[in-house]
Amino acid sequence: MAWAPRLGLLLALLLPMVSASTPGTVVRLNKAALSYVSEIGKAPLQRALQVTVPHFLDWSGEVLQPTRIRILNVHVPRLHLKFIAGFGVRLLAAANFTFKVFRAAEPLELTLPVELLADTRVTQSSIRTPVVSISTCSSFSGHANEFDGSNSTSHALLVLLQKHIKAVLSNKLCLSISNLVQGVNVHLGTLIGLNPVGPESQIRYSMVSVPTVTSDYISLEVNAVLFLLGKPIVLPTDATHFVLPRHVGTEGSMATVGLSQHLFDSALLLLQKSGALNLDITGQLRSDDNLLNTSALGWLIPEVARQFPEPMPVVLKVRLGATPVAMLHTNNATLRLQPFVEVLAAASNSAFQSLFSLDVVVNLSLQLSVSKVKLQGTTSVLGDVQLTVASSNVGFIDTDRVRALMGTVFEKPLLDHLNALLAMGIALPGAVSLQYVAPEIFVYEGYVVISSELFYQS
Repeated sequence: MAWAPRLGLLLALLLPMVSASTPGTVVRLNKAALSYVSEIGKAPLQRALQVTVPHFLDWSGEVLQPTRIRILNVHVPRLHLKFIAGFGVRLLAAANFTFKVFRAAEPLELTLPVELLADTRVTQSSIRTPVVSISTCSSFSGHANEFDGSNSTSHALLVLLQKHIKAVLSNKLCLSISNLVQGVNVHLGTLIGLNPVGPESQIRYSMVSVPTVTSDYISLEVNAVLFLLGKPIVLPTDATHFVLPRHVGTEGSMATVGLSQHLFDSALLLLQKSGALNLDITGQLRSDDNLLNTSALGWLIPEVARQFPEPMPVVLKVRLGATPVAMLHTNNATLRLQPFVEVLAAASNSAFQSLFSLDVVVNLSLQLSVSKVKLQGTTSVLGDVQLTVASSNVGFIDTDRVRALMGTVFEKPLLDHLNALLAMGIALPGAVSLQYVAPEIFVYEGYVVISSELFYQS
């Protein structure tokens, strides 16, 4: 049943692909998502309804004649999905069947219209993934007609053929839909898998509670758990329950995803603990515009010039001992980094000696974006970099003079490094072959909302 995984994925669009215990993310799929699934789901549903019809036993003659019947075509002109408040999703479909009856005299083609109705409930499995189940399902067949409209077949035979075909469809169509739902559940079971964030880190989504269904949307509370070397990242303080207000984002969008402060704090703690934010900044000694050498520092700090009469390379060792802080305010997202910067110079024996160290505070503007299934970010410096001398082996240091040099040799490498990390992105709740399209990002007080269309790549 090659069509099962395909339609299963389509039906899975009805459900946010989500994560485990404290709610920090909310995913809503709105009416527009159902309309999209209704449109792209017609072709897979047509293939799914191509059931096998057993032989018809023709008693009209003196000898019992088993007659083979085959479905030539199934056309679904209408597929409609709607939310049932407090319950789930209702499927309404109209299908036109074309049958070929292989009679001994001459083949016969019949057309039969069928209406399908199925109500599905969405619950939570023991492994915190969505589970879809059929609550009720029924099919209603119309009147069968000869394909060419000739009405050459006897009325009695047509009645018997129609009765046989309707009985078969009544038993098999809902069974096919039930099998599709089982395929959906197998697919949804993969949601507990890990999505890579970096070489040694992953994110896992899972449901926190049963979904909330209104007449306008289905909403899932989701928890994102980040892992470093197989161990979960745990914030020092418990997250508060995140509630996504109803009227946020873009009205009429397919999906509305709310990301709480907790997710951003966890991601930044992951970066800090992994050491990904640490870097060494060096310069090319023989480059004319290289300011990372003892000669350039000697103009600002006399003791450096005295200790290093010949130009020697300088290295800035940037280490993030404190976790970066994300601040989310209405229409404004910022980051604060507090790196410890040790300034070292190469001695004559090729070893490096510490000249001085600085406590640095950098305030950054954070611009968020979505690419396919990942949340990404870029930063730029806000205001001046704040410097405080932590220690010195070269006497007094005038921070005002050093600040100008740091702005040249420190800010750009730091931004390049940080933006490269943020460009890797973090996976949003999603399903295989499903992408976010034309997303809009809104920053509110303490949370971020993504309003987006969806695209399923078959």
